[in-house]
Amino acid sequence: MRHSGPLTGVRVVDLTAMVMGPYCTQIMADMGADVIKIEPPAGDNTRYISVGPEPGLGGVFVNVNRGKRSVVLDLRSPEGAGALRDLLGHADVFIHSMRGRAIADLGFAYPEVAAVNPAIVYTNCYGYGRRGPDAQRAAYDDTIQAECGLPYAQQQLTGAPGYAGTIIADKVAGLTALWATVMALFHRERTGEGQEVEVAMFETMAAFMLVEHANGAMFDPPLGPAVYPRAVAPDRKPYRTRDGYISVLVYNDKQWAAFVAAVQPAWAGAEFATLAQRAQRIDAVYALLGATFAERTTQEWLDLLHALDIPAAPVRALGDLFGNAHLNAVGFFETVESPNGPVRFPGMPAWFSRTPGAVAGPAPRLGADTARVGAALRADDGWPAADAVKPTARQRES
Repeated sequence: MRHSGPLTGVRVVDLTAMVMGPYCTQIMADMGADVIKIEPPAGDNTRYISVGPEPGLGGVFVNVNRGKRSVVLDLRSPEGAGALRDLLGHADVFIHSMRGRAIADLGFAYPEVAAVNPAIVYTNCYGYGRRGPDAQRAAYDDTIQAECGLPYAQQQLTGAPGYAGTIIADKVAGLTALWATVMALFHRERTGEGQEVEVAMFETMAAFMLVEHANGAMFDPPLGPAVYPRAVAPDRKPYRTRDGYISVLVYNDKQWAAFVAAVQPAWAGAEFATLAQRAQRIDAVYALLGATFAERTTQEWLDLLHALDIPAAPVRALGDLFGNAHLNAVGFFETVESPNGPVRFPGMPAWFSRTPGAVAGPAPRLGADTARVGAALRADDGWPAADAVKPTARQRES
């Protein structure tokens, strides 16, 4: 593995599975960290849940575990536990996604790990924070979506509760675990102190949903319900055009005035002139706009709205992203060679002028690095070195 980016030199022991934790450590690997993924003998279950070039390399797993090394350890055996303890003695970060009782039963709760390596940043990825009554409850993306009110919000839009069409709780919690871990690393750089970090999916998604939906319920006494009306207006949806659909947000007063002047809809009166007025009647505004957008084709609307500098976009399929002209122009996709041929990964959305990251390599086969890492530990060489690979085109350009 070749590691470049702002986290180059950071050593991560990754005892996470599924998506939340692996997504966090995937970004750390993209940004230069050397990530050793610890797996049980059967492997991370995510290896087997989607299509892939061979058994154990399903697409979801390959994407969120790229650039890592895989080591198989049976942590219930003295040998496996000892190997993990040796790795932790040389690591900067330990991140796990086991429930608190389970990780403690294995002997790897924070006090035990800090006794081995006081400077380590120890990140817990939980479903529910361990300080509350639900600490030991099982959690998955769907159940956390339900807990945090997302299906309720969808019900306001569609008339029936529904999940988001993406594993949003896993991914938002994974991003939260990333920034929390990096903040703890920043503190360690300033002070030399390691610490324990806890990121729970439920608390993360509660904070995420309440950014706008806390609204009037934040105040004492409450000034209104916990809901942001515009976000759940039933007519807030892509508008049907004469030949398809379009997404448009005619939002601020400048955009509204430009739209009304260009289109001259018969219904546009003084009662809709300001953002505050439109916010009070947002359901009516969306319905009126919907009737108007049905009068022209998608391309006719795109041409006009782009000329007016009003945000508008066609409704694309997910597969369209791979051929998107903008994404390809900025070098968003990175093709990496793997034992099964080239893999075209979606790359990093963040750009760095001095320390650009890159996909460090393909996802590992189960236990691909167990022997090499074990040999290094037995030889008491400290943290086992990663293999070098050829730089990607993006690395060479930088």
